[in-house]
Amino acid sequence: MRAAYYEKNGAARDVLRVGDVETPHAGPGEVRVKIATSGVNPSDVKSRAGLTRKITWPKLIPQSDGAGIIDEVSDGVPKSRLGERVWLWNGQWKRAFGTAAEYIALPAEQAVKLPDTVSFEAGACLGIPAMTAYHAVVLANAGKDTTLLVSGGGGSVSQYVIQFAKRAGARVITTISSPEKAAVAQEAGADHCIDYKREDVGARVMEITGKRGVDAVVEMDLAGNAKLIPGVLRPKGSVVVYGTNGEAQLPAPFCLTNSIRVLFFLVYELDMAERIRTLDAINDALVQGALINRVSRPTYALADIAAAHENVERGSIGNVIVTI
Repeated sequence: MRAAYYEKNGAARDVLRVGDVETPHAGPGEVRVKIATSGVNPSDVKSRAGLTRKITWPKLIPQSDGAGIIDEVSDGVPKSRLGERVWLWNGQWKRAFGTAAEYIALPAEQAVKLPDTVSFEAGACLGIPAMTAYHAVVLANAGKDTTLLVSGGGGSVSQYVIQFAKRAGARVITTISSPEKAAVAQEAGADHCIDYKREDVGARVMEITGKRGVDAVVEMDLAGNAKLIPGVLRPKGSVVVYGTNGEAQLPAPFCLTNSIRVLFFLVYELDMAERIRTLDAINDALVQGALINRVSRPTYALADIAAAHENVERGSIGNVIVTI
C-alpha cells in the first residue's frame, strides 16, 4: 500500500516520504479500514518534528485521526461491520502505523460508526479535536448559569469546545486574534469574542461578567496564557488544560488563596468510562446534525503531506485533511 512515513524527526519536507509499505491485516480483535481521509493535528506535527516525542520505531506512519470503510475484520469482530463507514481515534498513539496510509488495522473499538449524513472529511476532524473538546467541557462543569473563557476560539479544538459548551447551556467568551477567527468562533456559537492583540482580556472579561469572572477557563496554551488567570477567573473557579507550548509559570498565590482547580488531561489517555461518555456525546451531536466540522481548504493529496503539515504549523483555521 501507499503511505506517508518518516524515519527520523525533523522538518516536514526534510523527513516525510511517500512510498510503498506492507499492507496491514486485522489482528485479533481488530478491523482493517480502507482510509478515505486522514486528519493532521498539531500533536502530529510536533511529534514529527521531535518537539514532544522522539521517534522510537524504524519507520513511523503519522496521524491518529481519519475516516474510511471497514474492509476486513478478525475473529471476534462481527462480520456485519464489513462495509461500515467509520471514524477513527488514537490511530497512531503508541503505535508505529497511523492514518496517513491507504489502510490501517486497529482495535475494533477505535473505529466508530460514522452516520451516513456525515462526510469522510468531517469524520477525520473528530478524533483529537472533538474528543478533547467534549472532555474539556465536562471537566469545566459547563452548564446553565455558567460562563466559560475558551482560549483561541479560531482553533479546531476550541470551535468544538464552544459548540459543546453551548449545547450544555453555558455562556461562552473566547479570545481571538483576527476578524476571520472571530467569525468562525461566532459561527460555532461564541457569545463574546475578545481580540487579545488589541484588547485587555481581563478588563473585557470583567466587563462582560459584571466583575464576577468566569467559572472556568479552557486553555490550549497554559505557558502563554497562565498570566491571565488572576484577571479572568472567579474564586473557586477551574482551569482546564489540554495543551501548552512549553513550561508554564502558574500564578500560585492567586490559585492558592482563591482555591482554584487546575485540571490537566491528555485526550489519548481517557479511561474507558470517559471514552464511552465522549463517544456517545459526539455521536448524538452528529446524528442530530448539530456539529459544525470545519475543514480547512484546500485539502491535500497524500503526495502533498508535507504541505499539509506546514499548513498546521502556520495555524490553519479548521482541520487540515489529507485525502487518501
